[in-house]
Order: sequence, then structure tokens, then C-alpha cells
Amino acid sequence: MRDHTELAPGDMLCFNLYAISHAFTRFYQPLLAPLGLTYPQYLVMISLRHTDGQRVGQLSADLQLETNTLSPMLKRLEAAGLIRRTRCDADERRVTVHLTEAGQDTAAKAAQIPGCIVTCLGLPLDQIADMSAGLRNLRSLLAEREPPTAAP
Repeated sequence: MRDHTELAPGDMLCFNLYAISHAFTRFYQPLLAPLGLTYPQYLVMISLRHTDGQRVGQLSADLQLETNTLSPMLKRLEAAGLIRRTRCDADERRVTVHLTEAGQDTAAKAAQIPGCIVTCLGLPLDQIADMSAGLRNLRSLLAEREPPTAAP
């Protein structure tokens, strides 16, 4: 392998992860458009389908979205009639998010998308599982470590 200082962007892990993220977002778009969802909204809907009645803080942690990003997204989903937000009587700062009936229908349709993607890509499920496990491991490593403050 070449010295790490000689890598072109296409050989860098960070670039490939960035490019793959954008490619996946574009790949999902034709499937999400009929549902009226963006990719981040899709993730919220799938998360709520899996565990309805989550607090905003839990959704934020699970989806690794800052609350200042998540809150406007939830407002748009609520305006679309897909979710409802309720404040806790004991602590007004705590907000719980629930799917509405229309949201449950949309989330059920959205749950079919991963199967479409897998079929379209034609990758074996064990290969997808291995890639996902590797990416989860990398994400954990990045979360555990302090970022560098300067290049060596």
C-alpha cells in the first residue's frame, strides 16, 4: 500500500464513505419521493415504526442527528400529518413522538424500501451484513476516540 500522504481522494476511506452516502441518498430518492419523504425523514419514520413513542432525545441519539436538525424535520412531518408530538406533563422539555395512522401507513410502505434496494443491488445478504458490521465498527471507533487536533 502507498504511503498515506500519497493517497488520492478516491483511495481515501473518508472520501469513499462520503461519496457512498451521497450515492445512497440519490439511489433512495425515487423510492422516497412518492411517499413525500426525504432520506432523513425516512430514517425517522423507520425508527418510529420500530419503536413508536420515542422521546426526541432518543431519536436524536439513535439516528445520530443533532436536535437542532431533528426538531425542524419533526415539525415538517407533523405538518404533513405523519407524526404527532406530545409534551410530558411532568417535564415540558420532554417531547414524545408518535406515528399517526397516516404515518403508520407511510412507515409500512417505507419499510419495503430496503428490500427493493437489496434486490436492485444484487448483493448477497451475508455480504451486506458484513459491510454493515464493518461500518458499525468503524463508527464506534470514531465515536470512542478523540479527534486529532493537528496533522502529525
